[in-house]
Amino acid sequence: MRRSAFTLIELLVVIAILGLLMAVLLAVLSGSRQQAKTIRCRANLRDLVISLHNYEAECQSLPYGFDVTRKYKPPAGYQGEALFDTPGWWWFDFAQVVRYKSAQGPNLLYCPSSKLDDPKLDRDPLCGKYGINRSLCKTRTGMKPYTEDFVGAPLSIAGLRHPGSTLLLVDAGYGLICWWHAAAEPPVALEDLYIADTSYVPGLEINKDRNLWPGQTWDAIGGRHPNKTVNIGFADGHAELKPARDLLVEKGKDRGYNNMVLWQGQQVSSEAP
Repeated sequence: MRRSAFTLIELLVVIAILGLLMAVLLAVLSGSRQQAKTIRCRANLRDLVISLHNYEAECQSLPYGFDVTRKYKPPAGYQGEALFDTPGWWWFDFAQVVRYKSAQGPNLLYCPSSKLDDPKLDRDPLCGKYGINRSLCKTRTGMKPYTEDFVGAPLSIAGLRHPGSTLLLVDAGYGLICWWHAAAEPPVALEDLYIADTSYVPGLEINKDRNLWPGQTWDAIGGRHPNKTVNIGFADGHAELKPARDLLVEKGKDRGYNNMVLWQGQQVSSEAP
């Protein structure tokens, strides 16, 4: 009586099927992990926007994006890397997102999908995490080459005509970002002498031609979330996932730029009707 057994061909077929099933399973698990990180990132942005709303309720305006004039340190000390970050008060210090010193850093400021190749940049809460819109949260003093559009008193959400369409926070290459960083042809050439100038919208096609620091390439060009999408925290408090290309700023035929409501907002008229 012959003993039943797999033939070599049958064995190879079974192995091939198992290998295919494992590949599909790993792809599904990887996609699920990426999706979970994207959702957690969006939750971070919602919480940060709420903190900014709370600040506005108390101070009648949004905080400065950055203020170097204060003579004393923030409660958690100066954030960032002394080698390339300017010490001062950042928007998250004003909004009290960072209250205490911590070796791990404040979790809310770290996008779970961000990964920079340089360890110094990767652990820096200002690099490759979230950027605040400099058109709304302006800096207190000038920071070349940025013009008066980004310097002066911060705006208020109450003063925006379309807060639900105006970007407040976004996945970004640096803690400060403005429409220049998303423009195919910005008004001035953006160099890489200061890391603040290399801020970017992750996954935007124009980043291939941008001056970037070593370690930023994967995040800037490859994108952070699936299909080169970015999470945006809008001024009205909601957060949304959008394609990075939706944030692109381009010149029109009349030499004006598109997407200005998204990036600069539109102020409510102070004139009586």
